[in-house]
Amino acid sequence: MRIVVARVDDFPPGERRIVTRGRRSIGVFRVGDRFYALNNHCPHLGGPLCQGRTQAWVRSSTPGRYERDDEHALIACPWHGWEYDLATGQSFLGPGEPPARSYEVSVEPADVSTAEPAPGERRPGPFVAETFDVTVERFGSGDHVVVDTTPRPARTVPSRGESP
Repeated sequence: MRIVVARVDDFPPGERRIVTRGRRSIGVFRVGDRFYALNNHCPHLGGPLCQGRTQAWVRSSTPGRYERDDEHALIACPWHGWEYDLATGQSFLGPGEPPARSYEVSVEPADVSTAEPAPGERRPGPFVAETFDVTVERFGSGDHVVVDTTPRPARTVPSRGESP
């Protein structure tokens, strides 16, 4: 199953989105220019993992020296603080414990047929209401509005770039 989460421009660095499809809940995170996705279910005791705090990796090359790696992050379950790597789901507590389920995330170009319309732009939806021709005709002493309910072929709305 593929899930479209958001436009990249609407998903700033440091944000997370929790999306639900059917019985599946997935946390999607943006760390710098990277995106990560994890099952929102902590393997330890089933807590809402993706609601926990995130933090950058801290690396040390020698005692007393450390560096933050802001391109990689950990998440800690809000129930008991168990930490997992956002990229792989690897647990850092409980040796031999299963990792959190991680998912591949891709950034794909907008599909014109499914992309969100620009503000003020209209695009045809999936439903078409039945319409009828209406004319004004003269009968006797005045004009009358007349609706013709004879079936007619469906009209199509022009796509982007086409003239009506």
